Amino acid sequence: MNEIQLGKIKVGNHLKPYFIADIAANHDGELSRAKELVWVAKESGANCAKFQHFVASKIVNDVEFSKINSLETHQSGWNASVSEIYDQYHFRREWTEDIVNECKKADIEFSTSPYDYDAVELVDEYINFYKIGSGDISWIDFIKYVANKDKPVLIATGAATIDDVKRAVGSVKENKLILMQCNTNYTVERDKHKHVNLKVLECYKELFPNTVLGLSDHTLGHGSVLGAIPLGARVFEKHFTDDNSRIGPDHKFALNPVNWRMMVEMSEEVFETLGDGIKRVEENEKNAFIVQRRSIVCIKDLKKGSIIKKEDLDFLRPCPEGSFHPYEADIVTGKKLQIDKKKNESILKEDIC
Repeated sequence: MNEIQLGKIKVGNHLKPYFIADIAANHDGELSRAKELVWVAKESGANCAKFQHFVASKIVNDVEFSKINSLETHQSGWNASVSEIYDQYHFRREWTEDIVNECKKADIEFSTSPYDYDAVELVDEYINFYKIGSGDISWIDFIKYVANKDKPVLIATGAATIDDVKRAVGSVKENKLILMQCNTNYTVERDKHKHVNLKVLECYKELFPNTVLGLSDHTLGHGSVLGAIPLGARVFEKHFTDDNSRIGPDHKFALNPVNWRMMVEMSEEVFETLGDGIKRVEENEKNAFIVQRRSIVCIKDLKKGSIIKKEDLDFLRPCPEGSFHPYEADIVTGKKLQIDKKKNESILKEDIC
C-alpha cells in the first residue's frame, strides 16, 4: 500500500483524509493575521497550514499582463496591476520563522509553495513537504530542483494535459509524489464543480500506481472533496479564510471555519463508509441477520423419527443460530427427526440425522 509521511502524519490510500488549509494571500499582508489564521485553521480541523512564498518580480510581469486585459479571469476585477496585487498580498520572507514557530505552538504542520529557487532554499529547513502549484507544472527544471531535496512533493495538475502530467511525474520519485487532480479556476461561479472531473483520479491510479492521490480544489463548497474520497484521493488542499467578506484575491472562494469543519467531519464519515471491500455480515448486522433472515420451520407438529417431507416445511423469520436457510431445504428433506418438533419451530442441524 502506498504511504508517504507528511510530518507527523502518514497519508496513503488506506489512511484517513489529510487536509491542507491554503492560507495563501488571506493573511492580507499582515503577520498578525497570518498567525491568527494558523490557529483558526487548526481549530477547524486542518492538518496543515500552508502558505505561498513568492515575490511579484519572480512570478509575474505586467508587460505581458497589460496585453491581455480582455481575458475574463478572477484577476479581471482587481483594482491594481497583477504585480501590485501580488506585492501587496505576498508572504513576507522575514515572517517565515515566526510562522513556523506559530504552527509548532498550534500543533499544526507548516508548509508552503515556493515559487522561486531562493524560496526553496529559504524554506527547506522548515518544511517536511513541498507543494508545486498548477501554474508551474511545465517548469520541469524547477520541479526537479525541488524533488532533489528528497522530501515529498505535492503536484497540482490544474489546466494541464495528460502529457503535462506525465512530464511532471517523471521529474519526481513516485514514492515521494502526491498527485493532485485540480481545476484551476478562482472565480466564484457556483457551478464550476462541473469542471472538476474527478474521474481523472481513476486515470492517475492506473498510470501512476505508486503515487498517493489528492485533490487541490477551488470550488465554493466541498462536494468535490467528498466525491474524490471513493476514487482514491486522500490529500486535500483548499483555500482557507476566517471571513469570506474580506477584501483580497483569495477570500471569496475560500472555505470559512464553519464550512471547513463540516468538510472534515463529512469526509471522515465518507472515508469510514468505504471499508475494505470484503463482503461479509458486518459485526453490527449480526443481530439483524438473525431477526431478518428466514429459517426452515415445521409447518405442523412432527414426532421424533419422522422423515421430513418438503410439504412439512415453511420459511419464516427469525433465523436462530444452528438453523437452516431456505436454500438448504434439499438438505433437510428426507432426513429423520431426532426429537419432537412443534409447529413453526425452526429445525436445527442437531435435530436431524
